[in-house]
Amino acid sequence: MHTIPRSDEKELLNLLSSGDRQAFEQIYHRYKDRIYGNLLKLVRSDDLAEELLQEVFYKLWLNREKLEFVQSFSAYLFRMAGNLVTDFYRKAEKSKKLQDQLIYTMTELYDHVEDQINYKESNALLQQAIASLPPQRKIVFNLCHVEGKSYDEVSKILGISTSTINDHIVKARRSIKKQFLGSQEAALGIMITCLLYHS
Repeated sequence: MHTIPRSDEKELLNLLSSGDRQAFEQIYHRYKDRIYGNLLKLVRSDDLAEELLQEVFYKLWLNREKLEFVQSFSAYLFRMAGNLVTDFYRKAEKSKKLQDQLIYTMTELYDHVEDQINYKESNALLQQAIASLPPQRKIVFNLCHVEGKSYDEVSKILGISTSTINDHIVKARRSIKKQFLGSQEAALGIMITCLLYHS
């Protein structure tokens, strides 16, 4: 197998576009670890991240002829991975098991609040508020307010602009706050503060 230097990635992509399987293997080994790492941060499951990784490169192979129109291959690949995660969370809305996994991811950093509020009741309200967010907004909210990532970091992971990220965060806060304020339970203010302004 002839290995093309990393600096000649354009040549590698041209070969991939024409259906060269060796070029595909080289691209896979160059990017698989970074793509897997980002997927793992988003779905918090080794098996699921591996499954989505394989789907990313399967879709890349299917769409290889379109690569000549791609300006930034790295951004293209990460955006593809982000879209697959979005699809996963959309399907999660129809699956109780996947919903539970999502809610656990979103709330695990706030276990210390349990001594101050009725956790079971407030968590049910939190679950309802988060579940109502659009799939992409859930991901952005998770990365920024649970993972503690900066807008720039999230931008690189998902392949979207920081202004779009900010728009998602503003709308997510507004939606969650609106649902909690409607509960008329003062104790939930502790959870809201932790969730919306965690740094």
